[in-house]
Amino acid sequence: MALDEFAPWRDPNAKPIIHFQNVTKRFGDFVAIDDLTIDIYEQEFFALLGPSGCGKTTLMRMLAGFETPTEGTILLSGEDIGPIPPNKRAVNMMFQSYALFPHLSIWDNIAFGLRRDNMPKNEVGDRVEEMLRLTRMEKFARRKPHQVSGGQRQRVALARSLAKAPKLLLLDEPLGALDKKLRQDTQFELMDIQEKTGTTFVIVTHDQEEAMTVASRVAVMDHGKIVQVATPDAIYETPNSTYVADFIGDVNLIEGKAVAQDGEKVTIAWAEGQPDIIGTSDKPFSNGKTVHFAIRPEKIAIAAEKPDGAANTIQGKVLDIAYLGNISTYHVELANGHIIKAQAANNRRISRRSFTWEDQVWLSWTDTAGILLES
Repeated sequence: MALDEFAPWRDPNAKPIIHFQNVTKRFGDFVAIDDLTIDIYEQEFFALLGPSGCGKTTLMRMLAGFETPTEGTILLSGEDIGPIPPNKRAVNMMFQSYALFPHLSIWDNIAFGLRRDNMPKNEVGDRVEEMLRLTRMEKFARRKPHQVSGGQRQRVALARSLAKAPKLLLLDEPLGALDKKLRQDTQFELMDIQEKTGTTFVIVTHDQEEAMTVASRVAVMDHGKIVQVATPDAIYETPNSTYVADFIGDVNLIEGKAVAQDGEKVTIAWAEGQPDIIGTSDKPFSNGKTVHFAIRPEKIAIAAEKPDGAANTIQGKVLDIAYLGNISTYHVELANGHIIKAQAANNRRISRRSFTWEDQVWLSWTDTAGILLES
C-alpha cells in the first residue's frame, strides 16, 4: 500500500476507528499501560512493537475486551467499548497458538463462529468458500488441522478470524511459530489479505523486521508508554530517541558534546585523540550540550585508503566480520577502544573478502548520514 495514497493520520479531518484516551492499566502496583492516548485509522495495518513486558499485549487485550482499563476510555468507531463484552464487539483476535479445533475439518473450523451466530446455512457455505479462496486453502477444506503445515494452519486461523467480517482484527505474534523463510512469505500474504478485505489490522510483535514489513505505521513501546509512532521509514531514518534508534535495526550510538554550530552543521567532540564528528540538525545545540550521534552501519563506507573530501573520516582496525551473504558487517576498533560497525554490500562474487581481521581501514560518512538526538 503506497503511503502517499494512504495516510489518514495526516488528514486533520480523518476520524480514527480506534481512539485511546488517557488509558492507564494497573495490575496491583504495576503500571502496565501509563496514561496512553493514541489514534488508529480505518484500513490501517498498525504494529505495536516493543520488548517483552512493555505493555503491547495488555493494550491488545483491552481492545479485545479481556482486560478493562483502570482509567481512561477506548472508543471503537466513536463508541465506548469498555462496557461491551468481548463476544459482542466488532473485534476478532487471532492468537499465536491459532487455537484451532483439532477434531473439526478446516471447513468446519472456519464455519464455527458463523454457526454460533446462527447465520443461515447457505450464507455460511458461501462465506466459508470466500474465506478459503482468500487464504488459498480451497484444496485443504476437508483436512483436519494436523494434516496441514504450520503456515497453512496460520492461514486457517486467519480465515476463521475474518469470516465474521470484524471491523478490527487483532493479531498477537501471529507468525511467531513459523520458520524465518515461511514467516517472510506469510508477511506479504497478510498484507495482501488485509488490503483485499479493508479490515483494520493491529499486530503485536517484538520482531522489528516483521513490523517494518507489514505496517502502515509502527508504535514503539517502552514501559507502558508509546515512545514514537510513525511510518516504518520515518522510525528507521528519523528516530526521536536513542531508545528507538537502538531498538529498530542496527545502529552506532556515539555520545559527545556540541562544540560549535554553523547553520545546521553541528560539530561534536566525543573522544580524546579522535577527530570531531560533523553532523546536521535543524535543532539548535548549545555549546557543551550532550549530543547522541546515531548512524546506521550501512551509511558508513569502509576503505583501505583515506578517502578525499569526506566530512567524517576515522581510522581503525578490523576486529570482527559478520558475513551475511548479501552484506558483510565489519566491527572496527578505534585507537581509543571504541567499536564502530560498518556494512558493505557483497555485490560481486569474489573468492575472498575485501578486508580481513586486523586490517587497518578508514571509515567515512557524510555530515547528513547520521542523526543528532538529545536523549
